[in-house]
Amino acid sequence: MREHSVLGQLAIGYSPMVDRQHDVVATRLTLFPTRADAVIDPAALLAALEAVWPRPATTPAGKPVRPLDPVAAGAKTPGSERPVALNVASEPLLQGLLAARPPGQFLIEVPAFMAGDPVHAAALAGLHGSGSVLLIKGRPVKPLAPEVVQCFSHSLVDAGEDRRSDAGAAATTSPRKVTTVQTGVHSPAAAEQAFQRGAVAVLGWPLDEPVAKGDPRRPVPTDVTVVLELIKGVDREEPVARLEAMLKREPTIAFRLMRYLNSPAFGLSVEINSFGHAVMLLGHQRLKRWLALLLASSSNHAGAKVAMHAAVRRGLFMEELARPHGDAEMSGEMFICGVFSLLDRLLRQPVVQLLEGVPVPERVRLALLGQGGPYQPYLQLVQAVEQEALFEIREATERLMLQPLEVNAALLTALKGARQLD
Repeated sequence: MREHSVLGQLAIGYSPMVDRQHDVVATRLTLFPTRADAVIDPAALLAALEAVWPRPATTPAGKPVRPLDPVAAGAKTPGSERPVALNVASEPLLQGLLAARPPGQFLIEVPAFMAGDPVHAAALAGLHGSGSVLLIKGRPVKPLAPEVVQCFSHSLVDAGEDRRSDAGAAATTSPRKVTTVQTGVHSPAAAEQAFQRGAVAVLGWPLDEPVAKGDPRRPVPTDVTVVLELIKGVDREEPVARLEAMLKREPTIAFRLMRYLNSPAFGLSVEINSFGHAVMLLGHQRLKRWLALLLASSSNHAGAKVAMHAAVRRGLFMEELARPHGDAEMSGEMFICGVFSLLDRLLRQPVVQLLEGVPVPERVRLALLGQGGPYQPYLQLVQAVEQEALFEIREATERLMLQPLEVNAALLTALKGARQLD
């Protein structure tokens, strides 16, 4: 990703788009030019993004497959891919992207003031005609013409506004229905209320609500217990035979672990066919990072899917941020730190309580408890990127003496790796 120099001209934030089944149906990237006078090449930017989200497949006749609207169809539609929505915080760059006709894997957010400007009508009609999914962002000053409304699939409406925007009202005179994607949702309860009001998805998902003290009477799921025992056993470097005996107690865990280890994101040149084989190839310390991922995926409550989606990306992002240091131990610990930073949400227990039963390195423990240490500034950077908060991203980047190119390259590499694990 570092070869894409255009990434050095941007600050990038990201968030998930989540449907009523709590499936992540798309990733949203917010693109902030680092300088107001920056001239950013739209083609170079699209090339960098296509390294993560490739172009849709073509038919035997060589025509591109019309992209599926994942928000309308749902994430579990067979063969569907999670695309990326582009929220461009620069009118010149957005105009350049519209003129470049982005391929169908990119959902394009268009501010209402641009949608209402006749000068853009032809470009919007052309994009819609070629199969692009367009989202109108904000409330138009006046109702849009039906031929403009029908270019849009969804309307981004803030939770503080009436859910029926003027675009939606104009759609009543058009055969195309504009559905609502709710923004500005700050709690799971607010997300559920948005779905009850008719929203097809919410943008972003609240992950910072405090977790109440766990109920000691609530039984710990068997798969969680087994993974915890495995982590402790690997930490003590126990014999492979003993570790394999633990794993046999829960065959689904063995299946998930093999799936992770053999995924393209792991990058091994040979297929791993047993836990013993994994220990032989990887060693105990390197295996711990994948057991951390396995523990995070052992939760099955309603909100776990979104938290797991975020935990994987946090772990891979922090690992990529550590990679230039050339320190394998640091990279592994940063991965675990990122994944475990949401373990309290996934297992519904306070982090202090969880750390009593999960062995983690001291540097990780300090970061998870918010007590400083070398990893906490990296975790704060990741959280700022998730919140799509420009000033916080800049501040955290400067605190770590990083360049925007380094941060964005790490982010896109992590998102690519996460897509390979999904």
